[in-house]
Amino acid sequence: MSKVEGAKTTGDDAASGDFIRTMIEEDLANDKHKGRVATRFPPEPNGYLHIGHAKSICLNFGVAKQYSGTCNLRFDDTNPTKESVEYVNSIKEDVRWLGFDWEDREYYASNYFDRLYEFAVELIAKGLAYVDSLTADQIREHRGTLTEPGKASPYRDRPVEENLDLFERMKAGEFADGTHVLRAKIDMAHPNLLMRDPTLYRIRKAHHHRTGDKWCIYPMYDFTHCLSDSIEHITHSLCTLEFENNRALYDWVLDHLNVPSRPEQTEFARLNLGYTVLSKRKLIELVDQGHVSGWDDPRMPTISGLRRRGYPPEAIRNFCDRIGIAKRDSIVDMALLEYSVREHLNVVAPRHMGVLRPLKLVIENYPDDQVEELDFINNPERPEDGTRKVPFSKVLYIEQDDFREVPFRKYFRLAPGREVRLRYAYLVTCTDFVKDEATGEILEVRCTYDPETRGGNAPDGRKVKGTIHWVSAAHALEAEVRLYDYLFKAHNPSTIAEGGHFSDHLNPESLEVLADCKLEPCLADIEPGSRFQFERLGYFCADAKESTPGKPVFNRTVTLRDTWARIEKARKAAEQSKKK
Repeated sequence: MSKVEGAKTTGDDAASGDFIRTMIEEDLANDKHKGRVATRFPPEPNGYLHIGHAKSICLNFGVAKQYSGTCNLRFDDTNPTKESVEYVNSIKEDVRWLGFDWEDREYYASNYFDRLYEFAVELIAKGLAYVDSLTADQIREHRGTLTEPGKASPYRDRPVEENLDLFERMKAGEFADGTHVLRAKIDMAHPNLLMRDPTLYRIRKAHHHRTGDKWCIYPMYDFTHCLSDSIEHITHSLCTLEFENNRALYDWVLDHLNVPSRPEQTEFARLNLGYTVLSKRKLIELVDQGHVSGWDDPRMPTISGLRRRGYPPEAIRNFCDRIGIAKRDSIVDMALLEYSVREHLNVVAPRHMGVLRPLKLVIENYPDDQVEELDFINNPERPEDGTRKVPFSKVLYIEQDDFREVPFRKYFRLAPGREVRLRYAYLVTCTDFVKDEATGEILEVRCTYDPETRGGNAPDGRKVKGTIHWVSAAHALEAEVRLYDYLFKAHNPSTIAEGGHFSDHLNPESLEVLADCKLEPCLADIEPGSRFQFERLGYFCADAKESTPGKPVFNRTVTLRDTWARIEKARKAAEQSKKK
């Protein structure tokens, strides 16, 4: 059994035993939060969700369901210069597609702007916040280092009345961006640099997608998040490890204000996935610099990209169950995600035949005008899915790799004088081939068939090792197929050498477009987004964005691991044979 196959199982067993669920169970046993469990998923609407967010979505909605609680969807829309309705809509679509429902609990930080302003005034009145007129660079210089304490701002001891007046005038739009900020008055020598008088509000004269031009000051994330949790009566505020240092400020704000409830923040390890990047900044750069076609490019780790590539939501949820919840960061192998996709699609995906790199095969002794309708099993994993009819005729297409003029050792497919099985059809024997003498390219293979072997079995019991797939030339659907591979060559592209950039690790072969593929004719009217398996080649889907009626475009979702391992082994064997 491989490491992937032996990974943590899915389902209820996978959802139990992690430290967060243990904490929640202890809280319930002690009647903490009055026996309530309330979580939230709080994305910023400044980009598209990615596979890392899926882990958080599955955790927050998952524990709420498991413990009969609630999970809110809350948008942290406090930075109008980077947010848009497009991102809000994409986030809602992604969460729903993953299989989760927030019911009527859709909230926005902007819902609370009035209350947040009142909380800020309360801190000022208590002498716990002040308006600072230093520039951003000066504030940074005053903060100090890990080994040196910070230096107090000359405006730190402004009288409460002056601070209240300045803050009100900031709200009224009297000052330009960057002129003043509101800072918490905590400790400029605190060992946690974040606690050295952090900024709570800044001036930003920008149109907000929900509140319009009502506000020209906006609260910072650390001030907004804890208070939004409290207003919504969240019990367990679950976030990733990069917010561990922020917990001190989360607690400080709640401890010094008259808040409606007292949530608690708990951190867990974020998802880091091999051969990709999950930093929103880097994903935006990939899009803006044209390295990908957009946020939904099937090579992107975004939920919309994975959906377009054909990843099922069930597989993503199972993957999130498998990796579990930990307290330390690590990089998860992409193979585990791909295994989860294969595992699900193997059960549900119908089978079809497609020839991606076609080579003409002519059965010389087959009647010229005869066409047979052969029975094919739709899915061997689901007998209830029945069979379909596939046309068979004199001229077929097979894969170029399924014929070798000079076969290498353990090559069991078609070669001169060799007999193979055409999937669900007949046994055929290669009698000749046509070759372009100038280039060495094989143009056509000629065979004879045994009419007594319909269905692919020989009545005399002779054994045939090789089975290949095919498509009838007269009935083939011509289509474009896109083969996607890892977007990066490096397992951890974020590890950047001195003077380098993460984009230096981009894989130039992450997309191969095959424009002349030959497919089963029944795929002509397949619904966009439909998933299936091309036998022996992998799992594919009809592109949901670019497929049109009668002219679908297909994306490879994931390879058949074992098949491609054998192909790679065969390729290396062929190269060694040439050297000899």
